[in-house]
Amino acid sequence: MANYRLILASASPRRKELLQQIGVSFEVIPSKGEENITSSQPFQAVQELSFQKAAEVAQDLGRHPACSDSVGRQISQPDGVAPQITLVLGADTLVAYAGRILGKPKDKEDAKAMLRMLSGSTHSVFTGVTLLVLEDGKEMKVSFYEETKVTMYSLSEQQIAAYVETGEPMDKAGAYGIQGRGAVLVQGIQGDYNNVVGLPVARINQELIKSGIEIF
Repeated sequence: MANYRLILASASPRRKELLQQIGVSFEVIPSKGEENITSSQPFQAVQELSFQKAAEVAQDLGRHPACSDSVGRQISQPDGVAPQITLVLGADTLVAYAGRILGKPKDKEDAKAMLRMLSGSTHSVFTGVTLLVLEDGKEMKVSFYEETKVTMYSLSEQQIAAYVETGEPMDKAGAYGIQGRGAVLVQGIQGDYNNVVGLPVARINQELIKSGIEIF
């Protein structure tokens, strides 16, 4: 197995937990640029956003002598020592229903409106992933998206209001978190559960294998 340095270009605690869960060594350097969507198609939008995040961090690596590892410690690379392969991982998740892209809610009323929309119906969760592989001065891009269909139970206004008051929906695409209290809202899923959480780790592994890279 080749030596590698995996960098997660996201501050998402859920993506961090998924990488920790599968036991890979990684660092966290969150992207900080503004998100800019030019496509109205959710599968294109998530790939576009994931690339923006990965590209920003890859370009800025030289100005980050220290960064946080998977458990939050500050680490730095020794002078003159470079890993054989650097992998910069960018990801973004969106919910789509009836042709409309749903990101994170702006406020509580927006969260309630999203949950009313999704109540009793099936929607799609798209996660776009971009891996920029940096090796020997060369760069390779691996980019894809994963779609999971999620069906919600019919929700009463009381259920929606109570869930929104927990605060959980406010930083979640589609205004719910399947890995948290929002689990009780979900009737079923078709596809990868981890994709709904925010990172399709099994698909990432398969795409890396296709590219001749092993990190697991």
